[in-house]
Amino acid sequence: MVCKNHQMKTDLFNYDLPPERIAQHPAERRDMARMMVLHRDSGLIEHKIITDLVDYLHAPDVLVLNNTKVVPARIFGRKAASGGKVELLLLDETKPSEWKVLMKTSRRPKVGDTLELCSGKATATMLYDGEQGEAVLKIESDRPLMEILDEEGVPPLPPYIARKEQSHEQVETDKKRYQTIYASEPGAAAAPTAGLHFTPELFQALDHKEISKAELTLHVGLGTFRPVSAEIITDHEMHHEHYAVSKKAAQTINTAKAAGGRIVAVGSTSVRTLESVTPIQAAEGSTNIFIYPPYNFKAVDAILTNFHLPRSTLLMMMSAFAGRKFMLRAYEIAVQEKYRFFSYGDCMLIL
Repeated sequence: MVCKNHQMKTDLFNYDLPPERIAQHPAERRDMARMMVLHRDSGLIEHKIITDLVDYLHAPDVLVLNNTKVVPARIFGRKAASGGKVELLLLDETKPSEWKVLMKTSRRPKVGDTLELCSGKATATMLYDGEQGEAVLKIESDRPLMEILDEEGVPPLPPYIARKEQSHEQVETDKKRYQTIYASEPGAAAAPTAGLHFTPELFQALDHKEISKAELTLHVGLGTFRPVSAEIITDHEMHHEHYAVSKKAAQTINTAKAAGGRIVAVGSTSVRTLESVTPIQAAEGSTNIFIYPPYNFKAVDAILTNFHLPRSTLLMMMSAFAGRKFMLRAYEIAVQEKYRFFSYGDCMLIL
């Protein structure tokens, strides 16, 4: 789903970010995040906080949320033969008990080798060794794997969040905070981070203004961990991610639209799903849609999003929505104003 005739260089989406601007921990409270507001029509930039979102939305607007749930999919184990350490990130169950994983180890096991995982609660056999750390394993256990992951797994935080010491307390905090409060459908390898700022109180305030909500599901996958290494953006290959839009969600969105309301997507994952199922309808499938300038948005009228990595597909998507120069200027201001960047950082409302 990429238009190949557009030769745009990846470097056009680069910006300078001092490392200290990358948030290593979430704000004390979810609703304390700062919110930069971008007005596309006037070029105005405002500095607010997430609870001010209520002032920018009006009935019959609809807020579209991704209810995917992050699986604590980073697990540890040993090679049965040598006892050497192995770290895995479970990405996708392609067939029953067969998992596509990212593997970190000093010497890679061979096809047929056995691994002992999760303090011996599960075993794995290497089926296939791929590129860029990918592999396919057959994972077997006496109990459901999800149960074991809840006990032994660690949230798959992005590589830019450094966790030297993984104390039990720190793991439990990350399990709670690297998850939206409305997450209900397990299957994500990363959190839809724009949704991390919502609290029951903020939802209550939005309900009070009769802002409707619609939930869809997009399981955030491997693509999240892959920076764009291609020189020309159209040479970058997007990974497929599974989505589901219910009849109820489609109806809520279409009713709001028909009444003149705006579709306000919370996060790039909601944007990708909505733009993959236009006209909005109940649907389930997988999408590898790649949104970059110029792109004609068919469903989304406003976006709430976090600050994204340089040269990332997410920054390209936001540049398609707000204009590349305006977006990069906003990022420059965000650095000057000491906004907190990336997954545990602040957010931006693009109107």
